[in-house]
Amino acid sequence: MIRWKIPFLLLLVLGYLQYSLWYGKNNIYDYQENVQILQNLHRENDMLKARNEQMFAEVDDLQKGYEAIEERARNHLGMVKANEYFYRIIIDSKAK
Repeated sequence: MIRWKIPFLLLLVLGYLQYSLWYGKNNIYDYQENVQILQNLHRENDMLKARNEQMFAEVDDLQKGYEAIEERARNHLGMVKANEYFYRIIIDSKAK
C-alpha cells in the first residue's frame, strides 16, 4: 500500500511546482517580461549617461575657453567679427 503513495505524492509535488513555474504568481512569463523591461531601462540609462557626458563636456568647454562661446555666437546668433564679411547664398528652388 505504501508503494504507490510515495510516487503519487512526488508526482503531485512535481505537478504543483510545474504549475507554479508556468502559471503561478511571478511565473516564467513575468520573469521574461521583467528581463526585457530591465534591458530597455539599461539602454535608456546608457543613452542618458552619454547625453549627460556630452552636456558636461560642453559646459566645461564654455567655461574654459572662448572658442566655444565664439562658435555659439556665430552659429546661433549670426554674429561676425570686426573686419569680417558675412555672405548668405540663397538658392532659388523655382529656377530648376
